Amino acid sequence: MDRKISIISLGCVRNTVDSQALLGEAKGKGFDVVGLDQADTVIINTCGFIEEAKKESIETILDVVALKAQGKIKRIIVAGCLSERYAQELKKEFPEVDEFRGVRQLLKDKVQKQVRLTPEHLAYLKICESCFNHCAFCVIPKIKGRFSSREMTSILKEAEQLDRQGVKELNIVGQDITAYGMDLYRKAKLADLVRELCTRLKGVHWIRLLYMYPAHMTDELLHVMAEEERICKYVDIPLQHISNRILRSMKRNITTAGTRALIIKIRKIVPEVRIRTAFITGLPGETEAEFKELCDFVKEMRFDKVGVFEYSAEEGTPAFDMPGQIPHKVKKARRNVLMKIQQKVSSELQKEWIGRTCEVLIETCQEKGLYAGRTQYDAPDVDGVVYVRSARQLQIGEFVQAKVIDSYEYDLVSEVV
Repeated sequence: MDRKISIISLGCVRNTVDSQALLGEAKGKGFDVVGLDQADTVIINTCGFIEEAKKESIETILDVVALKAQGKIKRIIVAGCLSERYAQELKKEFPEVDEFRGVRQLLKDKVQKQVRLTPEHLAYLKICESCFNHCAFCVIPKIKGRFSSREMTSILKEAEQLDRQGVKELNIVGQDITAYGMDLYRKAKLADLVRELCTRLKGVHWIRLLYMYPAHMTDELLHVMAEEERICKYVDIPLQHISNRILRSMKRNITTAGTRALIIKIRKIVPEVRIRTAFITGLPGETEAEFKELCDFVKEMRFDKVGVFEYSAEEGTPAFDMPGQIPHKVKKARRNVLMKIQQKVSSELQKEWIGRTCEVLIETCQEKGLYAGRTQYDAPDVDGVVYVRSARQLQIGEFVQAKVIDSYEYDLVSEVV
């Protein structure tokens, strides 16, 4: 029997964690994990969050079906969010696929065997599944089911395993990690978890918290971030909008005033903080005045990183049937305007780094004497990089002190001190 398996992991880093678990499961059944060009069986772990992600998933399935038709692979498994959401339609559309699986169930009290898909120095640790919120535009709770937290003991055990494996940067992930524990312990326990991680982990140098929901941010968590040196002073907090009416329409459980107060508080309690946020343009009913309010807010707040997404109408969500659906070209134009505003802000903030020395985690060698890495203020894959010039040879996964000598809109250039 053919026992060589490979995976194509699409979508977010939470999907990467699921892909690692799928490979761990396959390896436990006697499969060898190989590259795509050597595989007999290919798993496609799909994303079905928004229209663009669905298109990418479908295109990938078509590509792998073509490989099967050419005799290059023998078996196809389609898993993940798209498969969960559209199982029956996909079965009719792709008879060449041998098996469809939905989303993985979170193991609350066990450490899942995994095959790491990340570099040795970097790992993702998923602490919860689905979302505690039911935003009007978001399909995740429909795909993933009820919000579910892992037991703290299993999280700590996995973190300690990763620590022993030499991981230097541990990224704590979930759709909303600030809700961690609300289902299991009847209260938010992220601050307690992070404190415990800082106590137990010996070799991990950076602990990064990814995806925090504005309405669930606590003072306790912010104080832990400020006090614990190893926690990256990086807050990834999707705000989505600033107009009171739009926030209410989105079911975000926070107001304009509440949002402003939160940003001020974050910056006060964690003075070194860099904030990444995300906004949606073109929610049904968004007026020009409300979009201008959002633009003015972005200019005023000078966020360090901003992602902007056009509203994607998803079946089964409250926003799908809202009146006032906005044409695609208007949504796209608004996105472009907002990104241009942020580009200017980012360029100005980047220039402020010139002359400063920062700690950089080396990730790749570009050419002899030139490396690329990240500061604690840059999350993997989504943020900019720091180019580092060095006369001595640097190691992947090494931390160096580097002085910034130049800047671009999103990246920095430095030299080793």
